[in-house]
Amino acid sequence: MTTNGHYPQTRWTLEALFSASDSPLIEQAVQAIEEKAEAIEALRSKLSPDISGEDFAAAIRLIEQFNELMSRLGSYGQLWFTEDTQNQDALAMMGRMEQLLTEAGNRILFFRLWWRSLDDTAAQRLLDYAGDARYSFEQDRLFKDYTLSEAEEKIINIKDVNGISALTTLYDMITNKFTFNITVDGETKELTRGELMTYVRDPNPDLRQAAYEELYRVYGQEAGVLSQIYIHTVRDWASENIKLRGIESPISVRNLVNDIPDSVVDTLLDVCAEQSSIFQRYFKLKAGWLNSPNGKLRRYDLYAPLNQSSGKKIAYGDAVDLVLESLNSFSPLVADQARRVFDDNHIDSEVRPRKRGGAFCAGILPGITPWVLVNYTGEPREVATLAHELGHAIHAMMAADHSILTFHSALPLAETASVFSEMLLTDRLLAQETDPEVRRDLLVEAIDDAYATVLRQAYFVMFERDAHRMIAEGSTTDQLNALYLSNLKQQFGDALDVSEDFRYEWIVIPHIYHTPFYCYAYSFGQLLSLSLYQQYKNQGDAFKPALLKILAYGGSASPNHILSEVGIDMADPDFWRGGFKFVEGMINDLEKIHA
Repeated sequence: MTTNGHYPQTRWTLEALFSASDSPLIEQAVQAIEEKAEAIEALRSKLSPDISGEDFAAAIRLIEQFNELMSRLGSYGQLWFTEDTQNQDALAMMGRMEQLLTEAGNRILFFRLWWRSLDDTAAQRLLDYAGDARYSFEQDRLFKDYTLSEAEEKIINIKDVNGISALTTLYDMITNKFTFNITVDGETKELTRGELMTYVRDPNPDLRQAAYEELYRVYGQEAGVLSQIYIHTVRDWASENIKLRGIESPISVRNLVNDIPDSVVDTLLDVCAEQSSIFQRYFKLKAGWLNSPNGKLRRYDLYAPLNQSSGKKIAYGDAVDLVLESLNSFSPLVADQARRVFDDNHIDSEVRPRKRGGAFCAGILPGITPWVLVNYTGEPREVATLAHELGHAIHAMMAADHSILTFHSALPLAETASVFSEMLLTDRLLAQETDPEVRRDLLVEAIDDAYATVLRQAYFVMFERDAHRMIAEGSTTDQLNALYLSNLKQQFGDALDVSEDFRYEWIVIPHIYHTPFYCYAYSFGQLLSLSLYQQYKNQGDAFKPALLKILAYGGSASPNHILSEVGIDMADPDFWRGGFKFVEGMINDLEKIHA
């Protein structure tokens, strides 16, 4: 099975949502939102603890239809905006829809508030009529004790449109407008951030340093504004969730949304800190292999390739082939689903100015092929990024039979398919490669990625925990920069030299702004996937149904329920240590090759 490289780099189409930004179907959907809102509002007089199960089920169907329209209308403008973050029409539409959908959401807010107000006996009776939306309503009751009055909840929703949402949109507009200059072979190039960051894996140490210095020079020029945006997002988070709602701590807000106990997240982060020595050992080995002058890696050299003469690029079509073939070796079903993303032209893989940097997958509606954004420049590392984002798409498609309310997986499980897809790719490349030097390079890339997805993300969250506390105490930007440098030094111990310019690294991480405490989901997902992948290697084909079952759940059950089905106890620190043992095994294999 091969595509023979026939998939070119493209800009995606959003036609599955609406044919164009001026399509009359948009206004029809707006009108339909109005009609659904009116129908739900008409239910208000029927709501009581004694409502019939049939009436409750009918209300859920209306709410599902309302949410499908909300997702379609809200996502179109957001995806259009990521194509060009300076597009004023896209920005205007995104703002209009955010305002309209917030107002519509406020009109039906009473239903969820009524649901949270029920006693447990009444709620349990009605859950039997909730169908596939059941877990969504179970999860909603986790917020029972943290819910305000209807008027207060409406004010918060309205405030967020022109408050926190506007701030994070400004962050995106400012940072995605940045351009970067770097001199290569005597020629100065103007680059996007995605293009610049390819040089942090360049064989030339001077280019690696120059890329990082340029990144932080440009961000550093706006550090005052960007850090103030962050400080205000943190204050808003605390004002709403801690002071008004009474949630115990800033991170507890994310844990409630994820339905993960605080104690489990604490255990995960504690194990990551405890096991940091495994990656520190790897960095010391790498320093020796790179003949670092003082026996230490510079932070600039963290992702340095061992093959210092490599400048290999992988054509986009060949990258697509590699990913689809590795997925097909596991399951033709999942490979076919990944291929849908290309066949439906739901991938934006071009590199162009003003396009949002990085990569993501957006599963909008059950049954509609997800949209994938990458900025593919041909670096070998980006083949893994492609596999990762297609893994997310596969996860969404595997859960397509669920309700709009339950097809999205919880964040901690959202990385399961994506990381597993990366591991399939790495193993395929290792299996077909006999050259020890190339095998060594593949292992280096895999370990570098494991560091970036496990330890780096966990330490971002450790920084956030401290930053939220310090901002509440009135800390300044300089103090946050100092905190971040201290965080890096704890993470790397004596294995790396960290220069002062990395004090700005935290302001270049969009997740810290957009979704506080999101990043532990990467650590959770990577360690989980490593454990699952080890089971796959041990059990072979017998393991496949277990993984497919996890993916097919989507978000229709709690993470604890889904994981218990494959014998995983997420409260057990030894489970998380098992993921680090897998990494340690890769380091041992690499050491043998390099000996």
